Amino acid sequence: MVTKAYGAQAADKRLEPMDVVRREPGPRDVQIDILYCGVCHSDLHQVRSEWAGTLYPCVPGHEIVGHVSAVGRAVTAFKAGDTVGVGCMVDSCQHCASCAEGLEQYCETGNTLTYNSPSPDAPGHTLGGYSQRIVVDEKFVLRITHSEAQLAAAAPLLCAGITTWSPLRHWEAGPGKKVGIVGIGGLGHMGVKLARAMGAHVVAFTTSESKRRDALDLGANDVIVSRNANEMAEHAASFDFILDTVGASHDLDPYLDLLKRDGTLCLVGAPEHPHPSPGVFGLIMGRKAIAGSTIGGIAETQEMLDFCAQHGIVADVEMIPIQKIEEAYERMQRSDVRYRFVIDSATLAA
Repeated sequence: MVTKAYGAQAADKRLEPMDVVRREPGPRDVQIDILYCGVCHSDLHQVRSEWAGTLYPCVPGHEIVGHVSAVGRAVTAFKAGDTVGVGCMVDSCQHCASCAEGLEQYCETGNTLTYNSPSPDAPGHTLGGYSQRIVVDEKFVLRITHSEAQLAAAAPLLCAGITTWSPLRHWEAGPGKKVGIVGIGGLGHMGVKLARAMGAHVVAFTTSESKRRDALDLGANDVIVSRNANEMAEHAASFDFILDTVGASHDLDPYLDLLKRDGTLCLVGAPEHPHPSPGVFGLIMGRKAIAGSTIGGIAETQEMLDFCAQHGIVADVEMIPIQKIEEAYERMQRSDVRYRFVIDSATLAA
């Protein structure tokens, strides 16, 4: 099945229109006509080979929302017309310990990512959501219950939402907990919204005074400009948990100083270059931890989507036609978006 898409043929090539082939739905497959696809910074890193191992042609996109257009004969959970989503994974081994616990993101034999993973389908690797349709095993399809008017803004929940939800849930953000969110971008703005809805006292960290009002409007109880040493010092040793969403290399030590004993600094941003090594004494003197987290399992992602629908939570987005994807990448590198671009997939037909 031929479908229109946008992708790149090499790291130094612009994204351009191309035709790609999707498999016909197998017995347990769901075919999805894509309505919207969010634009993640990971897309830019991968398509430009800033992360190793890019396979070309590369069609990015893993924040997908659409309608089911066909299902395989053994599919029972979905039917034509259903509103569904696809996130960062489209398969996993299904038999390792992590998969058995519903943690497919940590599949011990390696999960299959929505794009740039080896696949038996043409052209030998997966192709993502910058396309008109996609075919996915029903186990990796999520149900979307947001209203039709919210669907574009719900698309980033499939990556930015679950990437922040999973660690907030794991480290039990909620009433009585003081939670910090470092960075007010695509990930960070979702972290603020989710942590506040979960009942935590939320403090947003930003390097820019101009984002103070934005962070408060997103739901932060307080805002710290991290370049202001006095503001940082006022919150020393007071945080239970800090979620660092920044995708650029930076010093972690100032945030370790803000943790209580047994507090955790969790990294979800993936910088192009490693962070400077933190000082050991900042860790051992308070039994503090630096941890990491990536997306979430399928059951956990469904839990997040249902929570967001119940609480009216969506991303703050700017809709673009696919023809402006290169401009969007350039603006994303300048942090010139509040806070996530979303592609209107109807423009692929133009």
